[in-house]
Amino acid sequence: MKTIFDNATREEIISRINTLTGKHTAQWGKMNVYQMTKHCTIWNNWMLGRGHTTYTQGLLGRVFGKMALKGMVNNDRPMKKGMPSGPAFLTKEKTGDLELEKRIWAEQVAAYGHYSNPGFIHDFFGKMKVDEIGIFVYKHFDHHLRQFNA
Repeated sequence: MKTIFDNATREEIISRINTLTGKHTAQWGKMNVYQMTKHCTIWNNWMLGRGHTTYTQGLLGRVFGKMALKGMVNNDRPMKKGMPSGPAFLTKEKTGDLELEKRIWAEQVAAYGHYSNPGFIHDFFGKMKVDEIGIFVYKHFDHHLRQFNA
């Protein structure tokens, strides 16, 4: 399975990010290409532990999180279309500097080459093993890049 902790996979993701333009349109979902890139940079700050001091798992996640995580990271299937996103990871801005967001996202992807966030707890999945994080991060990026045919 692909993982963001593999150098070739990171290079592939960065290459796909760099193909995005303002002309790309979503194949599903409500976000435009700028909103999707902004969503990914906000989400990466959370995953990388930038700007967050505490993590908590919600009640629903405590009940179903581990089972859902196993269903996601134990196979090569891509994430399903229409997966919900937490409101903290969405932006209402419809336009902005797409090139800047792409550059930030690519730099964040490169940072997974030396990932260290031992206190990370996913708000639904809970505490995750590093290999689970690597697969999940790759699948999240792949999901959004496929969403925009990148």
